[in-house]
Amino acid sequence: MSAVPLSPLLRRVPPGAWTAAAWCAGTVFTFLIRMRLPGENMPSFQAGVLFYRWDGRAELMTATVLTLIGSGLLRRRPLTALVLLLAGSVLGTLPLSVGAIPVPQFLSVDVALWFIAATGRRRTSRTAAGLALATLAAYLAFRLLCGWIIGTSTELAVAMTAAIAWLIGNSTHQAREHAEDMRAQAATQAVTTERLRIARELHDAVAHNIGIVALQAGAARRVIDTQPTRARDALKAVETSSRETLSGLRRMLGALRQAESEAAPLHDLPGLADLDRLAEATTVAGVRVDVRWRGEPRPLPPEVDLSAFRIIQEAVTNVVRHADTRSCVVSIDRREEELTVEVVDGGRGHGATPGTGYGLLGMRERVTLLHGDFSAGPLPEGGFRVTVRLPLPMDVT
Repeated sequence: MSAVPLSPLLRRVPPGAWTAAAWCAGTVFTFLIRMRLPGENMPSFQAGVLFYRWDGRAELMTATVLTLIGSGLLRRRPLTALVLLLAGSVLGTLPLSVGAIPVPQFLSVDVALWFIAATGRRRTSRTAAGLALATLAAYLAFRLLCGWIIGTSTELAVAMTAAIAWLIGNSTHQAREHAEDMRAQAATQAVTTERLRIARELHDAVAHNIGIVALQAGAARRVIDTQPTRARDALKAVETSSRETLSGLRRMLGALRQAESEAAPLHDLPGLADLDRLAEATTVAGVRVDVRWRGEPRPLPPEVDLSAFRIIQEAVTNVVRHADTRSCVVSIDRREEELTVEVVDGGRGHGATPGTGYGLLGMRERVTLLHGDFSAGPLPEGGFRVTVRLPLPMDVT
């Protein structure tokens, strides 16, 4: 398992600074509790024989040097640094003439354990915890072999502080790992959503015009020998629809090549204002589209305007391809809180179960993204109806 990136606090302050500060604080505390402080009749702890002697001071100085060196290596070589910190804690304990390594001499090790568990690899973290506990056990074992008194309860308390420091660091590590996983999932989901959006736009932009092209080409083929004028008109419609399709594809591909900040805004894409042109092109192809407006005209959010147009375009395309009818009715009801769209035809149905096919699926996806309602299905008396309700924000003016 790889290492987890440092938090902002650890990037600003080197981890070695925290271990060095913990050692200095522990050393100061060790001296203070061996002095008679104000309000005390006697010191809390009696100073050992070596505490004020030159050899005891030398051991304390050596322990300090080892701790500072280990602090400097903590980020680059954590296990080496921990070994030096453990050696410093043992040397710093010897002049105290106590039966166990006290908590103040182990504070820097606790801080290092937290840092290694929070940022290091899992194996490194577990090795560090094992080294710390082994050092505590080895100190007691050495004193027992020498026939000296040991402080078992004190050492158990120190071991608890080491375990707690490691657990807190490990929890920090797991929390950051989870956050990284969530960010990765969000990025993957964003890519998938964008791919679906592109696929939906390509389908909606191309399917209608290709359907018109196929219909007009078939009509031209049937009458090219008997009615050249109608065939010429149909081929002209084929040319127009083909050019519009190519133009739309160029715009979309151009937007995809741009950076996200430079991509074409939604208001550059088609909307309900282009509905008359859609109806005219479909009528020329042989299916009359009757557009009925209700409610007062009002500006729509770009995403609602685009989705409403694409849904109508796809529904009309399905009528042209599958309904076997010569007309359909598109109703748009503009209200204060919602936009309702209904496309009804009187044909023989679309030959598909409601909710299946890329066309109906794309319409449903668009409506779901806008928190609206979608329904599509055959009518009892014949024909097919698509109904969409899109909520509108109240601050749209």
